[in-house]
Amino acid sequence: MAGTKRYHNLDNVGKTGSFQDMLRWQKERKLKNKDFSFRIPQAENVETDFLRMNRSAGTITWIGHSTLLLQMSGLNILADPVWANRMGFEKRLAPPGIHLAELPDIDVVLISHSHYDHLHFASLRGLKGNPLHLVPEGLGKLFRKKGFRQVEELCWWDQKRIGGVEFHFVPAQHWSRRTPWDTNTSHWGGWVITSAGSTLHFVGDSGYFRGFKEIGQRFDIDYVLMPIGAYEPEWFMSAQHVTPEEAVKAYLDLRADQFIPMHYGAFRLADDTPKEALERLLAEWDRLGLPQSKLKILKHGETLRISGKE
Repeated sequence: MAGTKRYHNLDNVGKTGSFQDMLRWQKERKLKNKDFSFRIPQAENVETDFLRMNRSAGTITWIGHSTLLLQMSGLNILADPVWANRMGFEKRLAPPGIHLAELPDIDVVLISHSHYDHLHFASLRGLKGNPLHLVPEGLGKLFRKKGFRQVEELCWWDQKRIGGVEFHFVPAQHWSRRTPWDTNTSHWGGWVITSAGSTLHFVGDSGYFRGFKEIGQRFDIDYVLMPIGAYEPEWFMSAQHVTPEEAVKAYLDLRADQFIPMHYGAFRLADDTPKEALERLLAEWDRLGLPQSKLKILKHGETLRISGKE
């Protein structure tokens, strides 16, 4: 693909991922005996009727993995919508907290990057409403090829205002690929969403990097939606996925108020289990003596009412 633009991380940090690295990982995996029986609990009372009618209250609803329904200033916003029943050869570990058909009409879809666990076109086609898809630079062509017309690309630090909400596309440390030929031909990043009442940072997917500090300097973040899973083996994953301990460090760099973990519990993408990810997160939170009230561990389908800093 001569002449195709390729995207890069800050400081040109790459990812570990040679063929030899993959062989080493697969050899190590055969020696592990991991228990994936733990399931993220489903919310006892999923508030689908409220969510369908709500156009005033601010809410965060964790559907599973990195899929979240966000309601801010009257907009229904869906981040990285994936209702797939499997990822590669692996079946989904736990069902989505809300059925696709139970969602309200969606106004805005946010995509962090092109990987299949964050971008699932069958899920996008099942959404109600006529949403605008905000996507990283380089990804619009694929969306239009798939038949989507309401698409806008953003570069790092670009912003888009819709009604009373501003969407800022911010850096992350990751990569992109959907085929063997399109590696890093579209960008990746997180989204900072601001309205009159609160500011959210949807990190998407990222390794630990200095960009967290810069984002924290630019925005007054109330809630950070932070990945904590798919980090093992760390020698292979560290450039692209934070460990639970690094997730806490990133939260402190961001100077955020509330921490909401995500990117665990739905798909087996690496060798860590959902239980291990949660246990390491809780252990690091306790080790640092951070307030328990600032850690919001949601169930699948659970809705959190949001406001400014508590």
